[in-house]
Amino acid sequence: MFDYETLKLIWWLLVGVLLVGFAVMDGHDMGMGALLPFVAKSDSERRVLINSVAPHWDGNQVWFITAGGAIFAAWPLVYATAFSGLYFALMAVLWAMFFRPVGFDFRSKVADPRWRTAWDWGLFVGSAIPALLFGVAFGNVLLGVPFHYDDTMRSSYTGTFWALLNPFSLLAGLLSLSMIAFHGANYLIVRTEGVIQQRASRAALICGGLMVVVFAVCGVLVANISGYVLISGPAAGVMQSPLDKVVEMQAGAWFGNFAKMPLLWIIPALGFIGALAGMFFAAKLKGVFAFVSSSVAMLGVIFTAGIAMFPFVLPSSSMPAHSLTAWDCVSSQRTLGIMFWVALIMTPIVIAYTGWAYRIMRGKITVAHIEANDHSLY
Repeated sequence: MFDYETLKLIWWLLVGVLLVGFAVMDGHDMGMGALLPFVAKSDSERRVLINSVAPHWDGNQVWFITAGGAIFAAWPLVYATAFSGLYFALMAVLWAMFFRPVGFDFRSKVADPRWRTAWDWGLFVGSAIPALLFGVAFGNVLLGVPFHYDDTMRSSYTGTFWALLNPFSLLAGLLSLSMIAFHGANYLIVRTEGVIQQRASRAALICGGLMVVVFAVCGVLVANISGYVLISGPAAGVMQSPLDKVVEMQAGAWFGNFAKMPLLWIIPALGFIGALAGMFFAAKLKGVFAFVSSSVAMLGVIFTAGIAMFPFVLPSSSMPAHSLTAWDCVSSQRTLGIMFWVALIMTPIVIAYTGWAYRIMRGKITVAHIEANDHSLY
């Protein structure tokens, strides 16, 4: 039905959509965890926050798993290279995330305040650290990751874990953390009331403002770092080897796609407009509108990075010609075609049952409800 080049473009877009879906759906419960020690002041208030996401947070992991699975199947070279070279960074994300299921299930089973406080900080670590490291990963991808291939296509990573924590990538991590905390605060405005809702509103204004400032600063820095330019290579519609192309690094090259097609500036604009609208609605306690707005802001931020790098998806700083692009890191045309039809059938089903689950569990969570159901809630 589609030619190979079109399928490559479709899967670049679908991977981006899955990452946005993960940020929107898993981002709000991670944002809640990152805000847990600050928005809630008592044990009952913390249980309000936890019960606002605990019944369905694991369902949101579908987006995380699906995004990882889609990268594995559609971009196997990206998956293999990233997981081999960035093994310790990815394990750090997983180790931090271990605190979440254990914390949700065991935190309220023992009444000892020391036990519950320890798990509150465990949930904070399990939410804030992955949010920070996701941004650090994006920052390193924009700078280029030090890897290359030998003649048999075995990848070698020549950097270290600590080198990933450079100033620009940490700033990108701060953008990711503030964006997710902003989204989580807007979700709490929807699900809580009274003093907790007021604190969530203040948290949304602080995190949203920080997100806008850091997004702007990152944009200025990206305009001055060296980006990658595909000089020559095989036609996009054929099977390619990542070693058969010429790539150059040029200052400001990550803005090249926006210069060629000015209409694309609407994407970063959505990042700013969504954030400012989310702050406006958060101040008015209009939680649903604030949540939708921060979702739009996330879409704008994530696709700004993707469009800036296109067609690159994993640039190599040590051997630019070995960088992976949307044209040469992909599976066969047959694989991409089968995956397209699977995605076309399964995605509406996932969206439908997710919408049904959230409809069933809608409504406000209050301190009175928690105290009246002390032994049956998280």
